[in-house]
Amino acid sequence: MTFRSFCHQVVLISAFLISGLNSAQAADWPRQVTDSRGTHTLEQKPMRIVSTSVTLTGSLLAIDAPVVASGATTPGNRFADDQGFLRQWGDIAKSRQLARLYIGEPSAEAVAAQMPDLILISATGGDSALALYDQLSTIAPTLIVNYDDKSWQELLTQLGTITGQEKQATARIASFDKQLAEVKQRMTLPPQPVSALVYVAAAHGANLWTAESAQGKLLEQLGFTIATLPAGLTTSKSQGKRHDIIQLGGENLAAGLNGQTLLLFAGDEKDASAVYANPLLAHLPPVAEKRVYALGTETFRLDYYSATLLLQRLATLFG
Repeated sequence: MTFRSFCHQVVLISAFLISGLNSAQAADWPRQVTDSRGTHTLEQKPMRIVSTSVTLTGSLLAIDAPVVASGATTPGNRFADDQGFLRQWGDIAKSRQLARLYIGEPSAEAVAAQMPDLILISATGGDSALALYDQLSTIAPTLIVNYDDKSWQELLTQLGTITGQEKQATARIASFDKQLAEVKQRMTLPPQPVSALVYVAAAHGANLWTAESAQGKLLEQLGFTIATLPAGLTTSKSQGKRHDIIQLGGENLAAGLNGQTLLLFAGDEKDASAVYANPLLAHLPPVAEKRVYALGTETFRLDYYSATLLLQRLATLFG
């Protein structure tokens, strides 16, 4: 066989393999996805995804989905980098040249400029662009995704199905679950049940994570028990109907923090010190007995990256 004929055969084989791969991918599409607005048909695997939710973006990056742009939060705050992307995946966003759509207030024009073939909106939370749904749905197929009623693994699985990245989602979850099993085996739990919360010192209040939240579900996977609120306690719902948080304030703050241990999400040692310094909380057993633990500012929103950091922190505290 001459070198020329050999090269020709290599080209033919490569073309055949690529053709087969494309055919296999094409066989998976179109596929139907259902959200709160009904059933949508995605004609082909998306190649330019725009995430209007900074919460969803981390999960998209974790499964190597082709997300090209994302909404952002205030740059340089305690949760975000200089782009307004969450710190736990900010470096990954930079390496993949993820574009920033806007800061805070959603913009349909900014989304349209990215020429997306799929737009994702979160159903609740401060990063929801739900008010622009009608405008966005004229640009490209637009899906509404709930992250407030499921674990980050369930969210990753859902996004894997939507984007055709099922294998990547399964691999990420399997890797994490292996780490979780190892940490759980070595862990000695603090007194139970626990109150898991984001403490807001300036407002003299807290957002309490429920058992339905991604944070609550991860703690339960590790064997923690989430404290239930006292019967009849009045709570605020200023952020709308959500499954993942309960807002506590005023005289209800101390009554609502009825766990034997306090776990501070989205917080550092300064936040723990602020809890200890609050005279209205001094009588609580976890405060009086020094069982208030800061879990890191990266844990405000859970995705593969922040959940991995959280696992490492819990292993350090209770391992």
